[in-house]
Amino acid sequence: MAEATHRARRGRRTVARHGELRSPHPLALVMKVVGIVAAVALVSGAGVAAYAVTDIAQTAVANSVDLEGQEAVPPDIGAIEGGVNLFLAGTDACEPEYAHYFGGRCTGESAQGELNDVNLLVHISDAPRRVTVVSFPRDLMVPVPSCTREDGTTTSALSKEQINATFFLGGLNCTTKTISQLSGQNIPFAAKVTWGGVIEVTDAIGGVEVCLASGIRDSHTGIDWPAGNRTIQGIEALQFLRTRHGVGDGSDLGRISNQQQYMSRLAKKLMGDEVLSNLPLLYKLATTTVENITPSKSLVNPATLVQIALAVKDVPFEDIVFVQYPVLTDPSDPNRVVPDYASAQQLWDALEENRPLEITGKAGANDGVVVEEDPDAAEATPEATPEATPGATPEATDEAVELPSSISGSTAAQDTCSNGNLRGNG
Repeated sequence: MAEATHRARRGRRTVARHGELRSPHPLALVMKVVGIVAAVALVSGAGVAAYAVTDIAQTAVANSVDLEGQEAVPPDIGAIEGGVNLFLAGTDACEPEYAHYFGGRCTGESAQGELNDVNLLVHISDAPRRVTVVSFPRDLMVPVPSCTREDGTTTSALSKEQINATFFLGGLNCTTKTISQLSGQNIPFAAKVTWGGVIEVTDAIGGVEVCLASGIRDSHTGIDWPAGNRTIQGIEALQFLRTRHGVGDGSDLGRISNQQQYMSRLAKKLMGDEVLSNLPLLYKLATTTVENITPSKSLVNPATLVQIALAVKDVPFEDIVFVQYPVLTDPSDPNRVVPDYASAQQLWDALEENRPLEITGKAGANDGVVVEEDPDAAEATPEATPEATPGATPEATDEAVELPSSISGSTAAQDTCSNGNLRGNG
């Protein structure tokens, strides 16, 4: 435990109207639902998919995990007041078939520990539906509650520990419970994916095109890429998600912004016709995803996953928002961060009220990404404001909440590009 704990401290899209489409074949509809669920969940680089057949569901049941301290899940996801939360963890397990990619991390005693280096809370609001993905930095120091491990033993509560040690301490249940306590959010659904799972799932979809505003060179992950667009899959996708020294100021906060670019572009690909109209690809994606995740027991019911899919299938890209949990420098350690509770509360209040989010901070923390400007945006003609009809009742306003500038982020409608460390050198 000592070794592992030491390591831990280191614009709206046009949507076709239903009336303009042919009635889909039932199988096609089911497979589209599979793809939509994957789109929502895979934005983390992790994944949860709707299970198309019984044998896939049985695989998920066998690997599922109990969550403690969360409210019971109602039969209909729509009955959950205020929406629903799904937690996704990405862990650094040293799986034999991939361990050779990670050098010293996967040799000796350090290879036995497993840390949750990626932590994402996906909030799906009640009507009108919106999706907010909150990234929690791995270097965040937080209180950790007592947790029940899979073997039935319990861990001791800790007043302050690095958040990415919680999986090592008590598994997915403990990480989910810690995030729930920190955020004040009920989290009935959770899943985790390993490094190898990221490789397998990205391969299954045929890669994701990302944008590099400037070149990236990072000897720690093996990246030496020029500026420009690049389709990444397999080990390249994992290198991109793990690079820290190659983007922004070299911090974990800059890396989160880079990961959010990947999530946004992956969501767009999964929601596009290229994927949703390809039934063999959807089936492959569903089976690969299920084989590479560990879900909570609440997620093994195919009906629940279909309900989640239906809840988010029409969310416009500008209402899919990626934000980073706000932090302050840890007064005890300049290399660690602590929660900015005041700023975070404004985010939780906005989600509770189901208000649109307006990001006033940078698109990416610590200069990890830059926004790719649309050359046609300046020439676009503003739409005319319709005149009010005399005697008509004005529509209710859906006023956006301006988040504090300490909360960085972007929407899926924006195109961001990695701000690599080879600025000016391509």
